Amino acid sequence: MNVVDSSGWLEFFADGPNATNFEPPLRKVDMLVVPTITIYEVFKVLLREAEENNALKAVAAMQQGEVVELDCSISINASRLSLKYDLPMADSIILATARRYGCVVWTQDSDFEGLDNVKFFPKCS
Repeated sequence: MNVVDSSGWLEFFADGPNATNFEPPLRKVDMLVVPTITIYEVFKVLLREAEENNALKAVAAMQQGEVVELDCSISINASRLSLKYDLPMADSIILATARRYGCVVWTQDSDFEGLDNVKFFPKCS
């Protein structure tokens, strides 16, 4: 199972230099877990930088995976992970969701670098 964090989704939708790194998990929607926080972050960025229609199309693509809502258990575990690894709120929620479902996190966000079960791709400059 896989979770692609917001930076990976945005890179893929923008067809950025690292986009191909995120194709494997995004093409296997039956193995894809999508935390609702990633939908929030991706929609917000695309709404700010593109047309709302493009943001809605991105959300539709994201919903092809198994969308997981934030619940009390994930929230508590995310808080623990945030303190343990000094992670921002959204990243800790993504990590807690991934760990609940036994997922690998695919990302280019350096906050995840070095954590277990993370495929990290440094951002291209």
